[in-house]
Amino acid sequence: MEGSYLKLWRHGKLEERIRRGLQWMSSCTLCPRMCKVNRNEGETGYCRTPRHALVASYGPHFGEERPLVGQKGSGAIFFSYCNLGCVFCQNYEISHGGEGVPVGPQTLADIMVSLQERGCHNINFVTPTHVVPQILEALPHAIEKGLKIPLVYNCGGYERRAALKLLDGIVDIYMPDFKFWDPHVAEKLCEAFDYPERARQALREMHRQVGELQGDEKGVAQKGLLVRHLVMPEGLAGTEHIVRFIAEEISPRTYVNIMSQYHPCGEALKMPQIARTLTGSEFEAALNAAREAGLERLDERHKHWIDILLN
Repeated sequence: MEGSYLKLWRHGKLEERIRRGLQWMSSCTLCPRMCKVNRNEGETGYCRTPRHALVASYGPHFGEERPLVGQKGSGAIFFSYCNLGCVFCQNYEISHGGEGVPVGPQTLADIMVSLQERGCHNINFVTPTHVVPQILEALPHAIEKGLKIPLVYNCGGYERRAALKLLDGIVDIYMPDFKFWDPHVAEKLCEAFDYPERARQALREMHRQVGELQGDEKGVAQKGLLVRHLVMPEGLAGTEHIVRFIAEEISPRTYVNIMSQYHPCGEALKMPQIARTLTGSEFEAALNAAREAGLERLDERHKHWIDILLN
C-alpha cells in the first residue's frame, strides 16, 4: 500500500497545502500556543524554531510499537524542540536543548528517501507539530525521488484541529500521546492548561481522517490511529478517564499502548510527586483500567514490563 499523499500530489492538491502551511507561519498559529510570530522572517515563539526545521537525528528505529517496526524498522526523523515542553521529557536535550541542525526541504526530502532505501516500513516524524509546513514543503521533492511508503505523525497530542486538517489525506498513521486528563496537572507539567481538551479534539480529528489501525498481510501498519499513554506516578496522568474516553468516544478497537517506562528526567527530579519510577501495582492498575474500559487492542509489550516491575 502506497502513501496516501501520492494521490493528492498526482491531483495537484499538495501545493495548496504547502502554501497554506507556510502562510500560517507568517503569524504562527500552527499549534495551540498561538504565538503569532513571523517564523518566515526568522522570529521564534514557544517552539524556538524559525523558518527551517531542525533535525536532531534520523535512522531505522526498532523501539516503536510492533506494527510500525516490522522487520526493518520505522524510519524515524527526530525534530528538535517541541510545542509542549514536558518537564520530564526523556529526550530533554532535543526537546528543550534544541540539539540538531537546520535542514531545508531538499535535505529533509533526501533524509526521507534514504530511510526508504534502507528498507524502513514508514517515515516516522517524531515531534512534528511545529514543523508541519516544512514537512509538507519537502514532500514533493521526496516524491519526485521515489518516496512512496506511509507517513507517521508521532506527536505529543497538543494539536490544533485546524492544523491537523492540513494533513488530511497526507498522513497515513497518526500516533499521538494522550498524556494528561486533568488541566491542572497539564499546566504544572507542560504549561498547557488546555492540553486535555486539545488532545480530545485531536484524537477525534485523527480518527476521522484515518480510522482504526490497519496492517498488511505481515501485520505492518499501513493506515490508522495508534494512541500512546504514559502511566505516571500517583495516578497523575488520569489513566482511567483517558482509556474510558478512547473506548467510548473514539473506538474500543483503537490500538493503544499503555506505557510503563516513565522515569524522572529534566526538571522532574526536583518534583517529589514524579521524582520516581512507577511501581508494579500502579502499572497493573492502569492495564486493568484499560481492559475494564473495553479497549480491545492493547500493545503486547506490557507483558515484559509488568514482569520487570513486579520482580
